[in-house]
Amino acid sequence: MLLNSATTTTPFSPKFKEPINTKAKHNQTNLSLQKNPITTITWTSSSRPKRKAGVKIDKSETEQLIKTLLRNFNDKQPLVVILDKYVKLIRTEHCFHLFEELGKRDKWLQCLEVFRWMQKQRWYIADNGVYSKLISVMGKKGQIRMAMWLFSEMRNSGCRPDTSVYNALITAHLHSRDKSKALAKALGYFEKMKGMERCKPNIVIYNILLRAFAQARNVDQVNALFKDLGESIISPDIYTYNGVMDAYGKNGMIREMESILAQMNSNQIKPDGITYNLLIDSYGRRQAFDKMEQVFKSLLRSKAKPTLLTFNSMITNYGKARLKDKAESVFKKINDMGYAPSYVTYEILISTYGVCDCVAKAREIFDEIMESKKGMQMSTLNAMLDVYCMNDLPAEADQLFEYAHKNGLHPDASTYKLLYKAYTKSNKKELVQKLLKYMDNSGIVPNKKFFLEALGAFGSSTAGSDANQVATHSTTPQRTPQSVQRQPKSVDSQFPIF
Repeated sequence: MLLNSATTTTPFSPKFKEPINTKAKHNQTNLSLQKNPITTITWTSSSRPKRKAGVKIDKSETEQLIKTLLRNFNDKQPLVVILDKYVKLIRTEHCFHLFEELGKRDKWLQCLEVFRWMQKQRWYIADNGVYSKLISVMGKKGQIRMAMWLFSEMRNSGCRPDTSVYNALITAHLHSRDKSKALAKALGYFEKMKGMERCKPNIVIYNILLRAFAQARNVDQVNALFKDLGESIISPDIYTYNGVMDAYGKNGMIREMESILAQMNSNQIKPDGITYNLLIDSYGRRQAFDKMEQVFKSLLRSKAKPTLLTFNSMITNYGKARLKDKAESVFKKINDMGYAPSYVTYEILISTYGVCDCVAKAREIFDEIMESKKGMQMSTLNAMLDVYCMNDLPAEADQLFEYAHKNGLHPDASTYKLLYKAYTKSNKKELVQKLLKYMDNSGIVPNKKFFLEALGAFGSSTAGSDANQVATHSTTPQRTPQSVQRQPKSVDSQFPIF
């Protein structure tokens, strides 16, 4: 093993084995050459040492080394200096873990520094695994151009792309903000993979694409992908079925969702926590509460356990139907089962009380959060402000807004937009002017859409309908007259048996 001459000894854990004494090995080589003068050995810069098969690195030692490296990283000392200090110990496997940790800390530029340092080491062998990991990290951080550069760099280094590389590249594109363009790119790469022997699509990429198109509510493309999978030799797994059912559930296609669930059961694939959650949410959206509750009971009997997402979904859907007592019973169940409600749970409960005309109860929950001193989320403040606005209480909203400012809470653009729309809808010009001054002092400049929505509420008779359309597309449950309480809708389909 050849070592970097710039290495220095370090006071690191004695668990790590010291490298072989290269000086003694070099002397032995010279003696053998003297005895056999005809034999010549050449080592060129282009030759690569072969990776030893079966060499495993202890997981605990790897974690300890990564912690030590991260502990020494700082802005004052260059990253390369730290890596050189531990060059005797670091190998490709350690760099993989380092990429992961740096990515979690949003230090994607340092990932590239580590990569460049790796390339200069004698033990480095360019392979698809390194590039796949880096492309994945860049994608998660929205650095799509950098992911594409790495893909090009990989091909220039002599590596041939395989399925794992294309999977990472497609996933990276799906992290971009322009979702329609990202989905088109992903499909393009997917079709390209089919024509390359080394890059044939596997179940992983099918599941990634199914989930992406399900979130985009593109049922036609989900159907096409699922049909394409059925015609291949690849067998669907639990993630596949969850992706397809999620697409149907989000679009209210209950019959189709249950058909996929029956197919999953016939293939002896048991539902997991994700399956139960998406079924609960889908039935709840359609207000098929009998079925939603039956699924919840099945979940309690299964090996999978409820999560906060389960409870949050049930409270949300009961709230939209103005079933306050049901929502409260679910919230009580959270505590009875030993779960700790999150700030999202409290926000959903606040919104539910707002829809059910229980403003005082909503404020009671809000005040409890404030008094707990656990750190107020801006979204929680927005939820309470929205309760005042949906109940036509602009003065109370203004008082809470003032209170937030005095207590060190700094509203964001979404807060101003919420209040601006509510004040203009109520024709409270003085509150609008006051809000504009706050926005100016906070350096928030509203865009054209912001003003168009707000100004429409002043002078046109269609302002109310425009505001209602905006509210319809919001995540806040919509109110109905208290005298007309929504009844659960019946879903005429056969309930699946778990």
